[in-house]
Order: sequence, then structure tokens, then C-alpha cells
Amino acid sequence: MLLSRRPQNLFICHRLLSRAHYSTRLPNVVTDLKNRGLIANTTSPDIVSHTESPTAIYCGVDPTARSLHLGNLLTFMGLFHFHIRGHQTIALVGGATGSIGDPSGRNSERVPLERDVLDKNVAGIEQQVHRFFHNGALYAERRGHGNVQVATPKVLNNYSWFSSMTALDFLGSVGRYARVNTMLGKDSVRSRLETTQGISFTEFSYQLLQAYDFWYLYKNHDCRIQLGGSDQWGNITAGIDMIGRRQALLDEQESSPVKPYGITIPLLLTSTGEKFGKSAGNAVWLDKSMTSVFDFYQFFMKTTDNDVGKYLSMFTLFSEDEIKDLLDEHKKNPELRQAQESLASEVTELVHGLDAVHQAKVATKVLFGEDISNVTGQDIIKAFEHDHRRFSTLEQNKVIDFGIDQLATLIKATKSKSEAQKLIKAGGMYLNNVRVTDPRQKLTSTDLIDGSVCLLRVGKSSYHAVHIK
Repeated sequence: MLLSRRPQNLFICHRLLSRAHYSTRLPNVVTDLKNRGLIANTTSPDIVSHTESPTAIYCGVDPTARSLHLGNLLTFMGLFHFHIRGHQTIALVGGATGSIGDPSGRNSERVPLERDVLDKNVAGIEQQVHRFFHNGALYAERRGHGNVQVATPKVLNNYSWFSSMTALDFLGSVGRYARVNTMLGKDSVRSRLETTQGISFTEFSYQLLQAYDFWYLYKNHDCRIQLGGSDQWGNITAGIDMIGRRQALLDEQESSPVKPYGITIPLLLTSTGEKFGKSAGNAVWLDKSMTSVFDFYQFFMKTTDNDVGKYLSMFTLFSEDEIKDLLDEHKKNPELRQAQESLASEVTELVHGLDAVHQAKVATKVLFGEDISNVTGQDIIKAFEHDHRRFSTLEQNKVIDFGIDQLATLIKATKSKSEAQKLIKAGGMYLNNVRVTDPRQKLTSTDLIDGSVCLLRVGKSSYHAVHIK
């Protein structure tokens, strides 16, 4: 892959600055999401008129891992667009439903998580959601949306209302309003019934838990919309059905109850049609200790020209006109990958913050062998400190005035000193992006960038940033 080795041109800088006067009267959120390719389906066209005034919307995520991934981010982008328009957003972490397991999109039953693992995952995701909205607020402000009055996002855990519910409570307050024939008709259930494994009663009941979530938020938080991936359609409609049945039985005629709505977001797929997620083994995590900022940034840098326009619409606040202008400029010199660089910078800023964009660009300079004369040692440390594959810390007395072959062995870039010496003789080792030619060369204090860091490359692509204390 070719990477631009010079800064984005003046056109892109102008586009970034021009967003300061972006209109605060944003288009209807549902209409905008449709135009951005962020809506797969809605339960009613009336949702457009409903969202013309403030409403509350929730999106749930089960804590099956300690971090969200890009597939979750796509759904949260929908929530984010509601947030910057002043609607009340609710992120629901499934401390209860996560212990059951959603059968949607799966051919086999999930392995249940231990409660302590589940609790750690819940805590990690709750922190991540708060951080996403914090970074998102700063990102939106820098894109001209800072004067919109927004409600503070709520981050809730459904374990708080399910933990005290007995089996009899569940049957009486949840099961009573469900119809088995309707439940059997859900795609997630029907597809599993056609397999030899079938589906357990536990996973069969999952849709009831999620349906009750919608009802609980509807009654207690005035939530009127549920947002989810397109594989959540059955669970969302189950919630709408439960709300309708409970409202009818409660006979609340003193005022006409506001009806609930559902929105589904398209699933993010690979070029081969696979779902992005940890079960597919190709997850890009939002936790920088699991997917480094550099790898996160590079994921978007590797976007194909065919997909970059779509991703700019889905993952950024660029307007349709801005995206068109950017793509037109990109087509003049596609080898510079200006559209991909804008995409990678925008999404990295949204998820990890503005400083992370600088860190990612520093790491790109380092790992692609560019001129690092203007890169500081602290820049390198910040860029790689969460990347355990590429970052090491060593004591000065173990490496300074010792051979580079020892350095390579200590950071496990090579298995032994002899292997390191062979690589040097073959011209396959670089110190600070300069080829090492003498197998007996020693690392000295003058080799350290700002007296604290050095870079060792072994072969074509095995880079190591070493902090020398």
C-alpha cells in the first residue's frame, strides 16, 4: 500500500477550517442517517416527524468482550448523530443479557461468561462509552456543532432491573405479554431450529429480555426509539410488540401514548461479506491496548477507493458536499490517498482524541521508514506505549555500549545474537531507519533520540521502539 509521505494539501486544510461556519440547523436526523447509508430499516415512516422534536433513543450492547469494536462503532455513530442534535441518548450495557447470549446471527450457542469476567467487561465498556461521547463532543465542536444544546448521554446497565426479578416475576411481567408463535417466527430462532443443535430455552428467551429493556426504558426514561444492527430487527420488534400489549392492558386512556419506533443500522462487512466482530476473528477494537492507535488509523488508511466515500459518510461528520469535494480532489492524485488520510484522521480523532491522530502519524512515519528528524523521543513513546508488539522498555546499563545484536535479542526481535549478526551481515537490520552494516556495532547514547528512544527494524517490516531508561 502506498502512503502519502507529505502533509495533506491546502485543499484539505481549507475543508477542515471551513466547517467552523457549518449550520447549526442540522437536517432531520433520520433523513441524514438515510443519506449517509446508516439506516437499513425503520419500523414506521412516522419516525421522521417524531424526530423533528426532542426524543429519547437507546442502543444496547452486550459485554461479551471488554471493548467495543468497529461493528459497534457503526451503530454508535447513529446514536452520536441523535446526540449532537440535542436528543436524549441512552447507551445500555447488557450486564444481564450478556450472561444469556444473543442468538442473532449465530449458528451455535455462546459460551457463558463467568460473572467476574462479565463485570470486568461491563466496567470496560461503560468507561469506553463515556470516553466515546466525551471525545465525540470535542470532535463535534471542532466541526462546528459546539453551540448545539445537547443532553448528557445516559449509560445504564440492565442488570440493575433484572437482578432482583424472580422467575415468577419474569413470567408474570414479561412472559405474559409474549406470544410463542411470534417468537418462533424470528429469524434468529427459526434459523437455529433448522440445525441439529437447535436452540436452548435460555437463548430462545433472549428476545424477551431485550423486549423488556425497551419497555423499562419506555416507562422510566421516556425512551421512544431503539437503535440496533440489522440483525437486531427481531429483538427490536419484540420490544415494540411488548410495549403495545402492556399499554393496551394498562388501558392508559388519559392521554394517547407515544408509540415506540425502531431503527436498524447496516452491518459493517468486509470486502468478502464477513461481519466485522470478534467472533469473525478480525475485530478492530476501540480499546487502544487491544488495537493500537496506529493499527486503528491504518485500518482506515487501507480502505479501498471503492469504499472510502461510503466510510466517510458513515464514520465522519463531513457533509455530502464536503465528501464530494474531497473525493473529486482525491481522484486527481489517488496515489496520495488524501481521502483515506482524511477518513483515518477523522475517525481516530472521534474515537481516541486529537492527540491520537498525531501519534498515529508519528507511528506511520517511523514504521514506513520516512524522515524522522523532526520526531521527538516523547512523540515516539506516546505513539507506541500501548502497542505491546512494538514497544519495549530497557534499562540503560543493559544496552548502552553493548552490541546492537544484544539489543535485538533483549527485545526479542531476534532469537539470538548470532541470528542478529547474520541479519546485519545480510543488510536486514536498521537503527533509527539507517541500515546497520557492522555486526559489532554498539549502541551508544548518541544513537538515542532525545537521549531516551531508539528504533530498531528487523527485516522489511518488524519495527521496535525501545525506551531506554
